[in-house]
Amino acid sequence: MPQEPNELDVVNPRGKVTYATEVVATIAGLAACEVAGVSGMSGGLVGGIIEVLGRKNMAKGVKVEIGSTHTTIDVYAVLDYGVHVPSVCKQVQEAVKTAVENMTALRCGDINVYVSGIAFEREQAAVEFVD
Repeated sequence: MPQEPNELDVVNPRGKVTYATEVVATIAGLAACEVAGVSGMSGGLVGGIIEVLGRKNMAKGVKVEIGSTHTTIDVYAVLDYGVHVPSVCKQVQEAVKTAVENMTALRCGDINVYVSGIAFEREQAAVEFVD
């Protein structure tokens, strides 16, 4: 059976493990949302407005590209107003790398964090209410 483009095979001495990219994206999304200062994930633009996702589908705010030697992960995050953006982004990169490498044994290459928006208190309350 040919390999789907959204899957990755990892061969070890005991056999083969196949990861769906959506699994890797979900792990990365959950790790990113656990970082203080991250309000949620962004699913992209919908009618000119950034779609902020709750915790229902964490893979929507993450793009995973699997290469032959490493995995590149793009995280689209909405941050809380008033946080130090570079610090939060660095924490997101570290959290995603740790979670993906510990849970899947895949090697992470680039972990790119795209700040898609800033959530103010009123918007944060709406996001929490939707969850």
